[in-house]
Amino acid sequence: MLVYGINPVLEALRAGRISAVRVADRHNDRLKALLALAASQHVPVQMVTADVLARESRGGVHQGVVADVEEQREYSVEELVHGAAAAPLVVVLDGIEDPHNVGAILRTADAVAADGVVIQSRRAAALGGAAAKASAGALAHVRVAEVVNVARAIDELKSHGVWTVGLAGEGASRYDEIDLTGPTAIVLGAEGSGLRRLVREKCDFLAAIPMHGHVGSLNVSVAAGVMLFEVVRQRRGGGVAHLKRPR
Repeated sequence: MLVYGINPVLEALRAGRISAVRVADRHNDRLKALLALAASQHVPVQMVTADVLARESRGGVHQGVVADVEEQREYSVEELVHGAAAAPLVVVLDGIEDPHNVGAILRTADAVAADGVVIQSRRAAALGGAAAKASAGALAHVRVAEVVNVARAIDELKSHGVWTVGLAGEGASRYDEIDLTGPTAIVLGAEGSGLRRLVREKCDFLAAIPMHGHVGSLNVSVAAGVMLFEVVRQRRGGGVAHLKRPR
């Protein structure tokens, strides 16, 4: 796999997954730390022209560097759950096709120390350079389980004691009214169409984020951030919003 951009390449180096680096300018101040780390790991660095980088990154913003990355280890849904140090927190992506949204969700999943992300192997964005760039390097660190069928993955999560919460505009509960302190999977649907019917029906809860302006919904990566940081808030003792403290 190829990644491009300073942060994605730097994070993949830190994860020990880079096999080769190509740069257009060794004297770029922003690239110096990256090149020093590559040298310390004995990763070969090749000087190329900016045109070569533009071609390899397919017009993406490469910031003067591309790198070859070893394929990520494949995880199972069971490994994501049982690898958790505390109550598992898993993110499930149901057919999200925009790599920038997938990358942004991976970045947030890493920020909240989620235990992994479940993605569909077909009809979903590839975990390539664009997703890696949008993730600001988080792709190198987040554990990912690829599945053929998201609905069956939700059944498997349930079999391991994980409660599944789907985000949907028609959700019966507000997102901060659901107890997220136990083993939880946050299920996010595709841009525009949202959760597919069977996936929606498999979820234990459907949660809505109230909208107070003129538009009817949030970008899926923004909604993921709202929901995941609500998990963090509750697990730090913030409690469920509708529960009142005794006077």
